[in-house]
Amino acid sequence: MTIFQQRQRLLQDEMRKRGWSGFLVTQNVDIYYYCGSMQTGFLFIPTEGEAIYLVRRSLVRAEEEAAAAVEALGSWKTLGERLRARGGAAAGEPLRVAMELDVLPVQLYVKLQTALPGAVWEDGSLLVREQRMIKSPDEVAAIRAAARVVDDALEAVIPHIREGMAEFELMALIEHQLRLSGHQGLMRMRAYNSELITGMVASGASAAVPTYFDGPAGGTGLHPSSPQSSGRALIQRGDPILVDIGCTIDGYLIDQTRTLVIGDLDPELQRAYDVAEEVLRATEARLQPGKIAEHLYLLALDQVSEAGLSPHFMGYGADQVKFLGHGIGLEIDELPVLAKGFKYPLAPGMVIAIEPKFTFPGRGVVGIEDTYLITEGGYEKLTVSRGGIRHL
Repeated sequence: MTIFQQRQRLLQDEMRKRGWSGFLVTQNVDIYYYCGSMQTGFLFIPTEGEAIYLVRRSLVRAEEEAAAAVEALGSWKTLGERLRARGGAAAGEPLRVAMELDVLPVQLYVKLQTALPGAVWEDGSLLVREQRMIKSPDEVAAIRAAARVVDDALEAVIPHIREGMAEFELMALIEHQLRLSGHQGLMRMRAYNSELITGMVASGASAAVPTYFDGPAGGTGLHPSSPQSSGRALIQRGDPILVDIGCTIDGYLIDQTRTLVIGDLDPELQRAYDVAEEVLRATEARLQPGKIAEHLYLLALDQVSEAGLSPHFMGYGADQVKFLGHGIGLEIDELPVLAKGFKYPLAPGMVIAIEPKFTFPGRGVVGIEDTYLITEGGYEKLTVSRGGIRHL
């Protein structure tokens, strides 16, 4: 049995508990997670029996890759009948079908309702996201590989950073190195209207410019149509250079941040960076199975308050974000989130990026981010780049 079929079986176990007839997987990343292919179509996993992958294109590619029976999607007129046959609902009982309603377009939802009149639709998005929290050894191996690629790229680029270099030039050098080492060039996010390129690389005041992206640092970007990350600002001596980058290897992401500076930082920014390191070390000490995700965030808030830096933590003013870290895997914004309201106990197999940062409008952003695997005995740090401020 493949890892994809094992995931299907786990999902079927949970569906039985809920009395569902099946799960219609529609989102590309989730389709890949459950069958190993990412072609246009729907993956239907019945509560009993074999999964079927109904593909519009490419059918040939899906037949080569998928850990499921593959059929042409065909006509919408027959879709309902085929799903009913697979779902196995008893005569007179409605088909109870789960979908990822957190990402499903309304137009598609209405179309599916028409195709399956009388069906009861369930929101299965949380079930999928919770299953994906726990990574297999192969998933962790891909994240480890991505961490090594990020470290190699950073070390290759650092000698080329110079005063007067444009931010986007630095980003281009980093992306070039990452791509040469196998970075897929795409970092996926689940949240609606959220996009991410290779990361957030910016310096000085421009790094502290807020934007729509749900993170502590924004960056100006090159245009209002892409208002995040590197812009045309020139790197200056003494400005903090925030290098918050990721990499995707075999679909899986690493996320890390390092702070660089040509010369020395302003003492206030240096102190804020030191507190970020202290928060990270204190959080590491609490990375144990059973610890509650929310508590790690609240304890970090207390630590930052004691240091007198609460107004600058994870953004500034109305643009502060309310988390300390996030799960990571096939997407950058996975569960669990280290934030208020997230009661998940840490468990072996979770992979979490922790990113204490401080934002100073007009001056810059400083901080650090590492990615961790929760283990039976505590944690393993997956990022390998050395910490501390890099003085160039």
